[in-house]
Amino acid sequence: MKGGDPEYLPFALPDIGPEEIQEVIAALESGWITTGPRVGRFESDFAALLGTGVHAVAVNSATAGLHLALEAYGIGAGNEVITTTHTFTATADVIRYAGATPVLVDIDLDSYCISPSAIAKRISPRTKAIIPVHFGGHPCDMDSVCACARNAGIAVVEDAAHALPTRHRGRLIGTLESAATVFSFYATKAITTGEGGMLVTGDAELARRARIMSLHGIDRGTYLRHRSDHPSWYYEIVTAGYKYNMTDISAAIGIQQIRKVQRFHARRCAIAEQYDRDLANLPLVLPPRPANAADHAWHLYVVRLRDDLRVNRDEVISKLHEKGIGCSVHYVPLHQQPFWRDRYGLDPTEYPNSQKLYERGISLPIYTRMTDADQERVISALKACL
Repeated sequence: MKGGDPEYLPFALPDIGPEEIQEVIAALESGWITTGPRVGRFESDFAALLGTGVHAVAVNSATAGLHLALEAYGIGAGNEVITTTHTFTATADVIRYAGATPVLVDIDLDSYCISPSAIAKRISPRTKAIIPVHFGGHPCDMDSVCACARNAGIAVVEDAAHALPTRHRGRLIGTLESAATVFSFYATKAITTGEGGMLVTGDAELARRARIMSLHGIDRGTYLRHRSDHPSWYYEIVTAGYKYNMTDISAAIGIQQIRKVQRFHARRCAIAEQYDRDLANLPLVLPPRPANAADHAWHLYVVRLRDDLRVNRDEVISKLHEKGIGCSVHYVPLHQQPFWRDRYGLDPTEYPNSQKLYERGISLPIYTRMTDADQERVISALKACL
C-alpha cells in the first residue's frame, strides 16, 4: 500500500464542514474579502472563548504574531531571547527578525516542553524575553517559567501554536501573566483558517502596536476608512510596519471553526485515551500527561521507542508507511538543523533530552476526522511493527 493510494491514512486532515463553506461563500459575495468585518468578528469571538477580556489581533500566521509580539515589547539588537531547541524553526526565526539573538535550551522529558532549570542557567544581562513552547498541546511549567521571568525582569511570549484549548492549573493558555500568547490556525491545528494566527494579550497598548504593525504601520485599516456608516479616506503611516493582516476569507473559516473547539477537543481527548489503553503493553514510552489529562490539547500524540528496543525510529516509520499509515516526527530539533547548528555552533550533547525525543519519537495520527476504525488500523499496524 503506497502513500498515494485511497486507503492510505494521512497523518492529519482539517475538519471543514458545510458551515465553513457557506461562511466563505457569504464573505466572497459580500464584496469585502480582505481585512474587514469578519476579521473583527473572529477576533471578538476568540477573545470571548478565552473569557478574560483579552485583546485579540488576527494575523496571517503564528510566525507573524510572534514577531509582532517581540517587536511590540521592544526587543531588538543587543537583546537575547531564550527558547527551546525542540520546536519548529519559526519560533527562533522571529527572534532573528527582531534583530535579537536566540538562546536555545533543552526540554524536560516529563513534559517535552522547555526546561525551567535550563532557562535559569542561560539568563544573562542581555536576556529580554523567554518564548516557551507548549509542545504537542502539553502545557509548559508556566509557574516556573514566569518565576524565572519575574526574577530577571523580562517578558514571556508564549508559543501556543499547539495549545488550543490547553489549560495550566485550570486556566486557559492565553489568559496567564505572559506579555503575549500566539496561537496558530495552520491546516493541521486544533482549528484552522488555512493559514493564520492570533496574538492575544492583556496589554491594550501592546495589542494596539501589534495591530498597527500588522498592516504597514497605518493607523486606520482600509475597512475603517471605507465603512458606509462613517467613511473617512484619510490615514497616516505612523511607523514602518509589515504585511501580516488576516483576510476576511480566512476569518470566515475561523468564525465557524471556533464554534467547534470543544467538540474537536473532546474527540482528540478520546483518541488519546484509546491510544493510551491499546498501546500500554507495547515497548513504548507514551506521551507525558499533565495532572489533569483534559488540560492537554492533544495536537500531537508522540510515542517514544523504549531504549531497549532494537528496531529504530526510521524502521518503524517505514513499516507503518508500508501498511498505509502516515506518521511524522516532531521535531528535527534546531540544534540538528544546518543553519542553526552552524550559525550558533550548537552541540547535540548540550540537548540530551531533545536529542532522545528526536531519535526515538514518532507522532501518530490524531485528528478529529479519524474514525474508530482508522485508529484501530494505526494500533494494529504499530503492534505488528513492534
